[in-house]
Amino acid sequence: MIFLYFDPGLGAMIVQAIVAAVAGVLLFSKNVVYKIKLFLGLVKEDNGIDDINAPKADIENKEKGE
Repeated sequence: MIFLYFDPGLGAMIVQAIVAAVAGVLLFSKNVVYKIKLFLGLVKEDNGIDDINAPKADIENKEKGE
């Protein structure tokens, strides 16, 4: 039986590689699932503009300094 020596630096490198691989798979799969749902029409594309609920009058007053 062969025993290998794992020093703390190698252990930290192995843990970092595992965490990075898991994070990469999660982020990649989340993007793929979102694109599939978008293609099938299950999710409406969000452009971020609809989230603002301020009336135009408030925006115009703020720009004029009133």
